[in-house]
Amino acid sequence: MTPKDVDGDVHDQISRIESDIDQLAKTLDRCRKAMLLSKVSIAAGGIWILGYVLGAIRFDPTFMVGAIAATLGGVVILGSNSSTSQQTIAAMEAAETERDELIDTINPRAVGMGGWEPARPTIH
Repeated sequence: MTPKDVDGDVHDQISRIESDIDQLAKTLDRCRKAMLLSKVSIAAGGIWILGYVLGAIRFDPTFMVGAIAATLGGVVILGSNSSTSQQTIAAMEAAETERDELIDTINPRAVGMGGWEPARPTIH
């Protein structure tokens, strides 16, 4: 294998890892949206139950079951997406570390300004 082939393979690996990172970012975004929705569900169910306890809302079995289901369902969804979010963040960090290590293996050169200097204002 020539050095050019190795560089091409490394570039392919970096591209694959970056694609994986993008997919993980999308998963993380979906988790955050689901967590927000679950918090809204918990709050709505809790407010309904609290309203009944304080006497502001009359008792209706259908609404009470819905409030309890919304609260419990929100807790379950929040917990599930919270752990998925943590796992996704860990996977993203590992992928970014792997990508950075691969980038270091190709020994990138820093591109300098090549002696260019900004123009200095003239004082009259």
